[in-house]
Amino acid sequence: MKALILAGGRGKRLGNITESINKCMLKLMGKPVLEYNLDRAVELDVDEIILVVGYRAEDIINRYGINYKGKRIRYVIQWEQKGLVHAIECAKDALGKDDFFLLLGDEVLVNSRHKEMLEEFKHGDIFAICGVMFQKDKEKIKRTYTVLTDESGRVFRLIEKPKKALNNWQGTGHCVFKNEILSYIERTPIHSERGEKELPDLIQCAVDNGQLVKIFDICDEYTNINSEEDLEEAEEILTRNR
Repeated sequence: MKALILAGGRGKRLGNITESINKCMLKLMGKPVLEYNLDRAVELDVDEIILVVGYRAEDIINRYGINYKGKRIRYVIQWEQKGLVHAIECAKDALGKDDFFLLLGDEVLVNSRHKEMLEEFKHGDIFAICGVMFQKDKEKIKRTYTVLTDESGRVFRLIEKPKKALNNWQGTGHCVFKNEILSYIERTPIHSERGEKELPDLIQCAVDNGQLVKIFDICDEYTNINSEEDLEEAEEILTRNR
């Protein structure tokens, strides 16, 4: 099992804030956003952390080197920032035949249950688990994705940035995958609006092929940082839960 952290993007919607810094290196409560996710990866039973970098990659590599709190780091360069699925594809060789825990370097999760989610994956004969949270404000679900499930939590539909949320489950980029998910990248469609392959569509390909994908309530509060408002919200969440 490996941890795969994606930290390649600039975050163009943050404007001048990220002109000279990778958005994952923006500081919250005194440390880079990326570091919150590195800390989660260190807690997991993984052999190695694979860190996909791109925009201002040297800043991340120079800060963390090849070891973080005892866990080896291997870097993969995403030379063109073409979305999350492309970033995962870039890491194919580094992942080898291992299953992996995906984390996004620009997401903030409070009271996260990563270790519990990994335990469920290991003992449940599951192809993939999507980390979700119960979101009271359905408008926020439009920022990421939502999932439709049966009573057992088995996923049968993932919807990227839904125009109208059909339930209160907000998907995060923190997921656990069997290595075989990599075989679905080629058949993943390019999103008509964004021009990239999207993570929910990759997972949907596996679902449509009969693979068992489930949800797991991974945290109590969450935000992904794509705008100044998101940055302020993340600061507020962390301050409230300090």
